Amino acid sequence: MRSAKISRQTAETEITVEINLDGSGSYDNQTGVGFFDHMLDQLARHSLIDMTIRAKGDYHIDDHHTVEDTGIALGQALAQALGDKKGIRRYGECHLPMDDAQVRCALDLSARPFLVWNVEIATQKIGTFDTELVREFFTALAAHGGITLHIDQLHGFNSHHIVEAAFKAVARALRLAVETDPRKADAIPSTKGAL
Repeated sequence: MRSAKISRQTAETEITVEINLDGSGSYDNQTGVGFFDHMLDQLARHSLIDMTIRAKGDYHIDDHHTVEDTGIALGQALAQALGDKKGIRRYGECHLPMDDAQVRCALDLSARPFLVWNVEIATQKIGTFDTELVREFFTALAAHGGITLHIDQLHGFNSHHIVEAAFKAVARALRLAVETDPRKADAIPSTKGAL
C-alpha cells in the first residue's frame, strides 16, 4: 500500500497526517480551523487520497502556523507515500469550474519544488479565515512534497468559490499524477531513471 503517516511537533503546532494514495477519498480532518478543514476535505474527496489530519496550533496568535505546518506535513506524507515514484503517471492537470470561478492546475511530481501562483482572492477573509493562508498552504505543500505546482485563476469574483476551486483543481490533478500508469507500471517516469 502506498501510504504514509507523518507526525510533526514544534513549539507552535502539533500535527499528524495519515494518507493512503490508493484510497476512495475518505477523510477525517480536524485542524481547529473550520474553513481549512472544509478545503482539506475537498482535497481528499476529489483526489481519492484517503486523509486523516489532526492539528493543534497556537490559535491565540492566528491560524498561520497551523495552516502552513499542515501543508508541510501533508507534503512530507505525499513524498513518503510515493517512494521512488515507480509506475506513477507523474503529471496531472485540471480546469475546475465552480460557479463564477474557474481555476486551472498543472503539476509535476518532479522532486523539484516550485509554486506558480496566479490567484487573486477578492477578500482578506472568508468567515474568520485569512485568505492569504491559501498561498502559504500550497507553498508548503509544493516545497515538502517535491511538487512543481502551477495554479492559475482564469475567472472568479467570489472568494469562497475561487479558493474551493483551487483546492479541487489541485486535488483532481493530484489524482491523475499519483495514479499507476498501466503501460509503464514498472518504470520511473523519467529519462534520468530517478525522480
